[in-house]
Amino acid sequence: MTTVLVDYESGNLHSAQKAFERMSAEAGTGEVIVSARAEDVARAERIVLPGDGAFPACRRALDAVEGMTEALHEAVIARGRPFLGICVGMQLMATRGLEYTPTPGLDWIGGEVVRIEAGALKVPHMGWNDLVVERAHPVLDGIASGDHAYFVHSYKYALADPAECLAHVDYAGPVTAIIGRANMVGTQFHPEKSQSTGLRLIANFLRWRP
Repeated sequence: MTTVLVDYESGNLHSAQKAFERMSAEAGTGEVIVSARAEDVARAERIVLPGDGAFPACRRALDAVEGMTEALHEAVIARGRPFLGICVGMQLMATRGLEYTPTPGLDWIGGEVVRIEAGALKVPHMGWNDLVVERAHPVLDGIASGDHAYFVHSYKYALADPAECLAHVDYAGPVTAIIGRANMVGTQFHPEKSQSTGLRLIANFLRWRP
């Protein structure tokens, strides 16, 4: 089995690659590669889309990789391959993002990416925060409310269907932390930087059979 971390020059993939390689070795779930080749994504059994930076820049960078958005759609939507979006990689699953300028997302899970309104709290939302698990899911096996994860973001995913929120955190109100539908999940936090909670989620994803 091959898991592909999509490289579209929108973030440092080194720590994510190391975390996925470690958990794949422990779980016996096969090869982990980092690739900017659409053909590798098309052949992958599992796909991870990381992302750091602004939504419009990440969308432009993804579109700039020849054949990549088409390969992602074919693998994830048409063929139902397990997919994990991380940080802006999760946000790109939305209908559109409103960071700087309205920008179309992949429109896989309905909703908009909107600025966090945190009142007296600082934006970006940066650092550790406790998860509040809303519903059971295989990628959350062994993860409970109160487990903490590491966040760095100024915009949040406002889901069209609240039932697709698997977990949130409180930051002057609820902020979507994990989303899921069918063969797709996404985390606003960085699992590769979230110690035991993040490593467990990665291992669960690598074993998940939607």
